[in-house]
Amino acid sequence: MLSSIKIGIVGLGYVGLPLAVEFAKKYSTLGFDINQNRVSELNSFVDSTNEVESEDLSKVLNQNNDIGLTITDDKLYLEGCNVYIITVPTPIDTNKNPDLSPLINATKMVSQFLDKDNIVIYESTVYPGATEEECVPILEKISKLKYNKDFYCGYSPERINPGDKKTYIN
Repeated sequence: MLSSIKIGIVGLGYVGLPLAVEFAKKYSTLGFDINQNRVSELNSFVDSTNEVESEDLSKVLNQNNDIGLTITDDKLYLEGCNVYIITVPTPIDTNKNPDLSPLINATKMVSQFLDKDNIVIYESTVYPGATEEECVPILEKISKLKYNKDFYCGYSPERINPGDKKTYIN
């Protein structure tokens, strides 16, 4: 099973890109972002967020079909992934309420490609219960699959301080 994993990471910001680079060292990994300029810079080994060094990016980018990283803004490349990790931003509005539209849009997109036994993991910052209350119903409706029967879902809250390269151990 582990040899057949193909990971699709949706959102290549300060959370998604480092995650994609790490997974690409062992697995076939697809990095997707809606920002064409971001995709172009990453394919040129440039990370404007300074989370990943050019050398590290060049080591994994498009290695081969078995392992390595492909970066694209074409959602059709998500087809065939069996693990999806959604790492899109959760901005706040003028009233400091979370704007879930990037999360909802990413969920709708992934739903189009979801197959039996796939896994969807959310790493976007959301309130407790958002995954099951907001995202899972969309995944079920569009994919026509049943949660915890046909596909699985999880939440892994990111704990990253953008730009902070120090490791803290308690």
